[in-house]
Amino acid sequence: MQLTWEVIQANAIAFSKRWKDAKNEEAEAQSFVTDFLRVFGVDEPAKIGGFEYKVQLSSTRTGYIDYVWKGKIAIEMKSRGKDLNAAFSQLQTYMQHLPEEEIPDLWMVCDFENIRLCRRSTNEIWTFKTKDLRKHIKRFADIAGYETERVRDDQIEVNVKAAEKMAKLHDALKSHGYEGHDLEVYLVRLLFCLFADDTGIFPQDGFFRYIEQSRPDGSDLSERIAKLFEVLNIPPEVRAKRTLLRRTDALFPAGARWRELRPRSPQMALLEQLSFPSGQA
Repeated sequence: MQLTWEVIQANAIAFSKRWKDAKNEEAEAQSFVTDFLRVFGVDEPAKIGGFEYKVQLSSTRTGYIDYVWKGKIAIEMKSRGKDLNAAFSQLQTYMQHLPEEEIPDLWMVCDFENIRLCRRSTNEIWTFKTKDLRKHIKRFADIAGYETERVRDDQIEVNVKAAEKMAKLHDALKSHGYEGHDLEVYLVRLLFCLFADDTGIFPQDGFFRYIEQSRPDGSDLSERIAKLFEVLNIPPEVRAKRTLLRRTDALFPAGARWRELRPRSPQMALLEQLSFPSGQA
């Protein structure tokens, strides 16, 4: 059964704690790999892949990969502290001797403490601590039964910068007399508009164009935003009857559940999760 990302994240946290002291490849590698794959809902790894997967390197040489799930993931384990560069070079060599249809997209080497992961299809490589697996679970989307989601480092950086700007805006508004619930609601609604502008809830760049039409010195910006919020606060069926609002409706169609946008509401919890991934805000 496909697990939700919330369950997978909880599994990853528990996994990291269970294996924090592991270090011996020979004694613990297979158990580690089995438990690792179970994080993502793969309950019986031996049925869909193979441990000690045989690779014919030459007529006289044979190699073995700790685990291979054809087309999905190859895992090579090393004892704690071993050189992961050498381990990765070894795994690359093994991959070159597999039939094309068997070569996994994900290549992983691990010394129990550190994980290095390569995605063959995109030539991306990540290195992170096993204790931080929960932050990288979506890099393993394929084995969890989801489509691969590219987690772009530049997108994460943008999210961090956006969160920092929202924090500065909070402080600036507070210094001008906004406080408490009113300040929280104002920021929540601004965040919604930015999110809606970027995800198709509003027509593309609708909010950006509306803000861009304010005076160069910004002297009417507060008033324009207040008017927009007032319009969006009117129930859709009422807005439809008010012809003077149609110009704004063209930019911001009725239908958004605006009145439900409150700090700590379920809608905002989801919005914040989508806008600022865990650990970035």
